[in-house]
Amino acid sequence: MTRYVVTGAAGFIGSNIVKGLNARGIDDIIAVDDLAHGDKFRNLADLKIADYVDADLFYDAFAEGHFGKVEAVFHEGACSDTMEQDGKYMMDNNYTLSCGLFAACKERGSRLLYASSAATYGGSETFRETPQFEHPLNVYGYSKLLFDQRMRRELGEDFSGAAKGKGKQVVGFRYFNVYGPREQHKGRMASVAFHQYNQFKADGKVKLFGEYGGYGPGEQKRDFVFVDDVVAVNLWFLDNPGKSGLFNLGTGRAQPFNDVAVGVVNALGKPGAPLDAKAAAAKGLIEYIPFPDALRGKYQCYTQADLAKLRAAGCDHRFATVQEGVASYMATLGG
Repeated sequence: MTRYVVTGAAGFIGSNIVKGLNARGIDDIIAVDDLAHGDKFRNLADLKIADYVDADLFYDAFAEGHFGKVEAVFHEGACSDTMEQDGKYMMDNNYTLSCGLFAACKERGSRLLYASSAATYGGSETFRETPQFEHPLNVYGYSKLLFDQRMRRELGEDFSGAAKGKGKQVVGFRYFNVYGPREQHKGRMASVAFHQYNQFKADGKVKLFGEYGGYGPGEQKRDFVFVDDVVAVNLWFLDNPGKSGLFNLGTGRAQPFNDVAVGVVNALGKPGAPLDAKAAAAKGLIEYIPFPDALRGKYQCYTQADLAKLRAAGCDHRFATVQEGVASYMATLGG
């Protein structure tokens, strides 16, 4: 039986990847995580795995070959708190550990599919997988960018070295704004859709940032991508081991935060004709709050994945719109 490893397996994207593998009948999965915050166990409780290994024990053991033949490692483990200020902690978790894992995968003959981030683009207005557009605004974005740069140095700008000789597949995914089930443990770093669900349930309204960065209230735009689509693209590359590289993983559409809020309000509110943002605000269902000083200069007001490279690789997956994804998500939360 083919064996897989998922790091960050009890986390948001990691647990959804385990679920996606299970849906294919795959359960020889080594789940790697740190359950110091025990509530994350809920993300694994309904899934099938072969073993659980604490993150502090896994990486050295894997490098030494303790887990036998591993076909592929889905590396989702990281510190993803964009407000974390401890640069040493961030670099240890997101860069140094990943470098060691890459070396171990190379030695063990395992494929590596890893989580990068759209935070690598930071203040850029173009979101294309080339160095001139990479301007991270925080140490999280820099930690992710540095590992991408390391892979370019090791494998060539387009990771072509992974496909030559005895090289194995290496794929980096620059995740944009991912939302969906199994993110409840993330606290402040959970998606706006999750926070708005809880706000609406508690107060009968949702909150959005007001005017900032030249955008009107709630009109800042992000590329919001449903987690099921993230899993589908990861598995597409699993099915295509000859494809390596660094790829954006978003929808290719920038939609305003107002669209997310409207999706939540229409899913959870009283039955009737769907409301738009203006009507929802007029009814007091959307509240705009002042933009926080702590985020000024560190906030991406606009993101939109350039999917040209992903499409050129042959991945033609259709991504859900915010309207489709949020409606599906609210249904799983009990909307």
